[in-house]
Amino acid sequence: MQLSVFSPLLLVALILQTTILDAMSVAGVIPDLVLLLVVLNGFLLGPREGAFLGFAGGIVEDFFSGGYIGLNALSKMAAGYLAGIAGERLNRENITVATGVTFFSSLGGLIVNYLLLIYINVHIPPLYALFGVALPTAVYTAVITPLFFWRFFRLVQLRNRDL
Repeated sequence: MQLSVFSPLLLVALILQTTILDAMSVAGVIPDLVLLLVVLNGFLLGPREGAFLGFAGGIVEDFFSGGYIGLNALSKMAAGYLAGIAGERLNRENITVATGVTFFSSLGGLIVNYLLLIYINVHIPPLYALFGVALPTAVYTAVITPLFFWRFFRLVQLRNRDL
């Protein structure tokens, strides 16, 4: 997906994630729409596009969040790449497969995020990071995947990309 299409979707995802989705939190966990956007793009378009769009989406999210610059970029790049690898090997038209790929790619990206935090000496208890943040966020993001999958799938088809 070209940046001309990805950029407006990214901005909408960031705005929704930081405003409306705070009201839809479950036990303090909200889905990561930027991560969902990156994973679906990687799954449908391949690892190269997934990694590139993951880095682009993550760096924009880093600038908006005011946190460590590059942290989200690297973790979302990893998630997009993982989703792209899975998309090359699995059926891209199956919504159940897309939901599973979203879960595992999100979990992988969040684990990379945690490892990067350890690298920069931000210590978070590992059990809390896994069971309090990574798993709930990955599950919540995967649960909402069916709401967005067919729209992305059609958008990719409209862009004359052959799956």
